[in-house]
Amino acid sequence: MSNYKTIDIHAHILPEETIGLLQKTAPSLALRIQPLDESSGILEIAGITQKPFPREAWDLEQRFRDMDQSGVDIQLLSNTPQTVLYEQEASLGAECAEIQNDQIASLVGKYPDRFRGLATLPMQAPEMAARELRRAMGSGGLLGFHLASNIAGRNLDDPGLEPVWEAAQELGAFVLVHPFGIAAADRLKSYYLKNLIGNPLDTTIAAASLIFGGVIERHPAITFCFAHGGGFTPYQAGRFIHGWNVRPEPKQFLKRGPAESLGRIYYDTILHSDAMLQLLIGAVGASRVMLGSDYPFDMGYYEGVRQVRSLSIPESDQALILGKTAKALLRMAS
Repeated sequence: MSNYKTIDIHAHILPEETIGLLQKTAPSLALRIQPLDESSGILEIAGITQKPFPREAWDLEQRFRDMDQSGVDIQLLSNTPQTVLYEQEASLGAECAEIQNDQIASLVGKYPDRFRGLATLPMQAPEMAARELRRAMGSGGLLGFHLASNIAGRNLDDPGLEPVWEAAQELGAFVLVHPFGIAAADRLKSYYLKNLIGNPLDTTIAAASLIFGGVIERHPAITFCFAHGGGFTPYQAGRFIHGWNVRPEPKQFLKRGPAESLGRIYYDTILHSDAMLQLLIGAVGASRVMLGSDYPFDMGYYEGVRQVRSLSIPESDQALILGKTAKALLRMAS
């Protein structure tokens, strides 16, 4: 039996109580879940439709059963990507973020042996977002925030976002960067390419923006973790470095080259392939890869604990990936 707890750093939630509060507070979002079958529904919010939307997003009993079955001790909860609401009016976005953050904090308080939590922020209003981050990580006890890969089409190196980075640096926040509102959507309508290619593409744009915009270099106390194995980022790191060496454009805001920033970012395990996960670990090291599931969505991967334990890597590396690195980064007590 392992002497550490397994920690899934990438798991989403939208509880029934949260749904009710958002419907009451923000009727303009037209939030509703229509039944689809016994195991899922159709989520509609602010013109976005998610089909199917799994009942595990709000069914805690099923979530606990799934965690036990998959060998996950603790989930780091974040809101569902559909509820980031960056395109909404700022005060409404801030109010909805506060509701979701308080709900996640309440779940952590109720089930401290199973959950930790990340905030969502009204990133369209950076000063409001910084205040909410301080509140959520202060009195709310959350450990950082869940961040979409762009802010309604703006890249994450946008100078207007600096108040958020300053607050995250001050607090030593953990930031899970997750794709949403993808680039090239018009060319990715067929074959579910919006997810198969679009999600890792937008994650890569987010990582490159944070690297070449100097955000990671200027804020060493922030832990950035990129979903779905980092998109294409780990596998194009050499191209980033070469480009900075031979071209003037990448040097505009990045003083010391991309290798240093690349060496400070983390990735989850969601690659749907033992060989590709092994490649990622070999490329960046086991200490910068953490267990993720993308629970409860159908593009998630729920065999991560068993997968990592089956890899041809030392048990000490398995332990880092499955929980020890997350525990240290999130400053979690035993």
